[in-house]
Amino acid sequence: MAPKDSPISGDDAGRVIAATRAWLEKAVIGLNLCPFARPAYAGDRIRYAVSAATSEQALLADLERELETLAEASPTGIETTLLIHPQVLGDFLDYNDFLEVAEAAIIALDLEGIIQVASFHPDYQFADTGADDISNFTNRSPYPTLHLLREDSIERAVASHPDTDAIYQRNIETMRKLGRAGWDALGISPAPGKKP
Repeated sequence: MAPKDSPISGDDAGRVIAATRAWLEKAVIGLNLCPFARPAYAGDRIRYAVSAATSEQALLADLERELETLAEASPTGIETTLLIHPQVLGDFLDYNDFLEVAEAAIIALDLEGIIQVASFHPDYQFADTGADDISNFTNRSPYPTLHLLREDSIERAVASHPDTDAIYQRNIETMRKLGRAGWDALGISPAPGKKP
C-alpha cells in the first residue's frame, strides 16, 4: 500500500500492517473495545493504507486520496480505512492538532456527513487523564492512525446496539481489570520511538 517512491519499503509496510492487524485482533476485537469492528474485519473489508509521509502536508495529500478512495468504493469492498502514518505526527499533541486539518479536508471534499475520522495513537491521552491512565489505552494503537469511517455504517451499527453510551464505560472497566501488565502481555505496541 506504500507508494513505489516511498521511503517505507514493502517489508516495512508489511510489518506496520501486521502490527496493526495484531492490535485489531487482540485489543479492539479481542477485548471487544469496539463491538462494530468484528464484522468488517471478518469480512476483509478494512483497507490498511500505510502512508510514507514525513510531513503534515504529505500526510494531508494521502488523507485526501484515502477519503476519496473510501467514498468511491463499495462498502462491500471497503467498509472502512485505517490510514497508518508511522513517520509523521509521532507527538500526540501534534497529532491531536492535525485532527482539525482532517476535519477540514472532509468538508473541503464535500464528505461531511458521509465520512468521519476516529483517532488512534501510541500515546493517546484523553483530556483530564494522566499519561499512564489505563483508560487511554482504549485508543492506543501501535502507530499513529487515522480511522476513516462511513457515517451510514456507524448509524447502522448504533441502531443495532442496545446501548452505545455504555460502550465507553464498559471499555474503561475492561482496561482497569486488564491493567497495564495485562495490556503489555498482549504484545501489541511497538517500543517507544520504534520505526517500522
